[in-house]
Amino acid sequence: MPTVAESTNLEDVFHVDILPALPHSAISLLQLSQKEEAGPADFAKPIEADPGLMGQVLRFVNSSYFGFSREIMSVPQAITLVGSRAIVNFALWNAVFSVIPNPKFGPFDLKALWQDSLRRAIFARKMGRVLRLEDSEDLFAGALLQDMAIPLLLKELPTEYEALVEKRAAEGKRLSGLEKEMFGWNHADAAAVLATRWNLPEEFVSLIAQHTEMEQLLELGKPARGAACVALASLLPSCSEEEWHEKDKFQSACERLTGMNIEQLTDCLNEVDEQTAEFAPLLKLPIPEQTIVSFIKTE
Repeated sequence: MPTVAESTNLEDVFHVDILPALPHSAISLLQLSQKEEAGPADFAKPIEADPGLMGQVLRFVNSSYFGFSREIMSVPQAITLVGSRAIVNFALWNAVFSVIPNPKFGPFDLKALWQDSLRRAIFARKMGRVLRLEDSEDLFAGALLQDMAIPLLLKELPTEYEALVEKRAAEGKRLSGLEKEMFGWNHADAAAVLATRWNLPEEFVSLIAQHTEMEQLLELGKPARGAACVALASLLPSCSEEEWHEKDKFQSACERLTGMNIEQLTDCLNEVDEQTAEFAPLLKLPIPEQTIVSFIKTE
């Protein structure tokens, strides 16, 4: 008789029929991001060809998140001011947000997942800047997309995930570890498969695939610092949680990665909370009721 893992091959779960297609504008922007010679005018074309995306991009750059003193009226100007990376990643987020289905699985809330993803993305970028890494915007995208496969997995494997959710609640283990035990793969592997099939840049695929491997990334040292920032973000509390079960693990890993003391970490988390509150309404997401800092201050 086949085991669960044998009967739930990841390639079979993510068969072509269930995979949503990214909008053409997002695909065009991703292709342009791989061309060093592409400039603001090139990136502006697919955005201006999609009126909905164009409006979202202009609202994004004119938000308090950037704090420009005058209104930005054109897409090329927006790209020049905030950079093509930031615009492409914003467009990618909108694209993924629009095509991932809501599985209607038990207590699962799709908006809560995106809310968590946004806060983790902002944190990963902040850590990249603390470490003065060149790819901070890529860290934002990697953290933003790290859990994007979960809704598809819940939709395709509701019986198996009902058992996993119950076991997680009873034993307090990480979902990724329970998935490995049951299937031989986890949602990080699944998201990497999805990213590969969407032809996302290889650096995104790598960041997504490794986000459950915090200890291994820390041991690799300097070459893996970017991926470690994304993995560290995955240890943040969910916006719907009343307790931060992995707080000790997070603080220990953060100290090893950045050398920050608790006061410095608290300052960084304050900034992440503030930026999340500014950014969330742009994506029509609720502002988290409980800040990350509030978990630290309950010690």
